[in-house]
Amino acid sequence: MGKPMALNLLKAGFPVTVFNRSQPAIDELAAAGARAAKSPAEVGEASDIVITMLPDAPDVESVVLGENGVMAGSERRSANGASAQQTLIIDMSTIAAAAARRIGEQVAARGGSMLDAPVSGGDVGAKAGTLSIMAGGTAEDFERAKPVFAAMGKTVTHCGPAGAGQLVKACNQIMVALVLEAISETVILAEKVGIGPEVLVPVLQGGIAHTRIMELRAAKMMAHTYQPGFKAAHHLKDLRIVLATAKAQGLSLPVTTQVEQMFTKLIERGHGNLDNSSVKMIVEEMSA
Repeated sequence: MGKPMALNLLKAGFPVTVFNRSQPAIDELAAAGARAAKSPAEVGEASDIVITMLPDAPDVESVVLGENGVMAGSERRSANGASAQQTLIIDMSTIAAAAARRIGEQVAARGGSMLDAPVSGGDVGAKAGTLSIMAGGTAEDFERAKPVFAAMGKTVTHCGPAGAGQLVKACNQIMVALVLEAISETVILAEKVGIGPEVLVPVLQGGIAHTRIMELRAAKMMAHTYQPGFKAAHHLKDLRIVLATAKAQGLSLPVTTQVEQMFTKLIERGHGNLDNSSVKMIVEEMSA
């Protein structure tokens, strides 16, 4: 996700400094015009606005607050008088709202500010610059970030105070997981009775069952093609965030709980690196 988002920032004319754990991604972005950094601190030292896109909260905490993290570089930049602007961290990862608030408080204590701004739209939306971006934080930080968001997304929404973006993303991940499971059942029945995707998908997309996920994933699911756009292991992590959030609110999410168990089985079978639509494999296993 991060690489196509960075490419869209470059296309929009922003100067971009990049760091990634794998060198090939850095090299590709550098070839497109980005400046390559050797650490998160170097990104923080070079940038007024820093975007993070990482797997989970411990990664965000390490990259932003660690000894060689973004805020360490930001503090050096401030000490050197390189910029009068406060560093704004835009974390576009999907993490728990409580973790986003905690990290944001520590960023503020070190002289910066932070938005939690997870996204929806998958790799297709990241490449096209049409992501849905849901941001939590102050209105002032959101206004400052809007030109940056406009380069990466089509639907950009200020959802409320710190953590609100992550809470909206949790709701999003319920919908995506349950729709993928519903599509799995739908296409398994269609396959069994001899209906192909060339018939099924246009018919369903022309009626009330229309979904964006059906448009993007149904034919691939029927072809058993699970090249990842969004990995199943990451969706399981998100569903566990959802269920922990629901538990803290005293809520029961029965179908989400069942689908979380399906994703757990999928990962236990060694399929965590497949696309999240591969949950169909567990439905097939249950139907065998």
